[in-house]
Amino acid sequence: MTRPAGEAAPSVGVVIPTRGDRPGHLGVAVRAALAQEHPGRISVVVVADGTPHETVADRLAGVPAQAGRDVRVLPNCLTPGLPGARNTGIAASDTDLVAFCDDDDQWLPGKIAAQVAALAETGAEFASCGIEVEHGRRLVPRLAGATTVTEADLLRSRMVMVHSSTFLFRRGTLWVDESAPGGQNEDWDLALRAARRHPLANVDRPLVRVRWGSSHYAARWGERIAGLEWMLARHAGLSADPRGAARVYGQLAFHHAALGHRREAGRWALRAFAARRSEPRAPIALAVAAGLIPAARVLALLHDRGHGI
Repeated sequence: MTRPAGEAAPSVGVVIPTRGDRPGHLGVAVRAALAQEHPGRISVVVVADGTPHETVADRLAGVPAQAGRDVRVLPNCLTPGLPGARNTGIAASDTDLVAFCDDDDQWLPGKIAAQVAALAETGAEFASCGIEVEHGRRLVPRLAGATTVTEADLLRSRMVMVHSSTFLFRRGTLWVDESAPGGQNEDWDLALRAARRHPLANVDRPLVRVRWGSSHYAARWGERIAGLEWMLARHAGLSADPRGAARVYGQLAFHHAALGHRREAGRWALRAFAARRSEPRAPIALAVAAGLIPAARVLALLHDRGHGI
């Protein structure tokens, strides 16, 4: 988005969905967004999903007003859940750009400035950045190793660093798909659709702190299975890329194993091996299905290293 010399910096709308159950983290997320060093207007829209928005507004009443910065708290008026809350925030924004931040994550200094510059330099519609994963007392940086992310990249690997809390894009170009089961993979789907339009600009340094320990989604095995099957149905390229297919099949095997579905776990593990013999998730899933290690223990070990299943 190249802007003529002397034109005002783009305004940024920051959409932060919340259930209202993490007020401390939410306050940190809002203040970090407002503190970004960006000459344009920053408007934060906190969307209360499943909780009274008045309660959330009361908890944020102490956030100081600033010139060129404002905070609004609105109820989710669309489909209950994360996708509807995000779309409520997009619809309520009147800014040039829209950014997402989860209520338990935190933007680091320079995030918006670096991404706005990347959009201007590349002409891209959508930007991401590196993250640092916080789990317990550990901080692990996760970088893409590239300044551009393509659809093929996102089909081959979920690319955890292309995280929803890093998203910045032109308002009006994209909406979240509210049919995502339990809100699972709506961010991956959005990034894939964005990359299909134009490669993503990526600022490859950690500019967002992502707190995995407080995720609402980590162990919702049934919803994670439904979300992956939804992605396979929507994005044929996931099955066409052997590495990407093996990863998804291995994840499905693991989630079924976590639920005690040994036959389904074995079936998906075999599909993962067939797509890519070295896929590491398949033997892990079989170990969980055999009762050799609990699924929760596997996730804890991976999260300590800044990785997921």
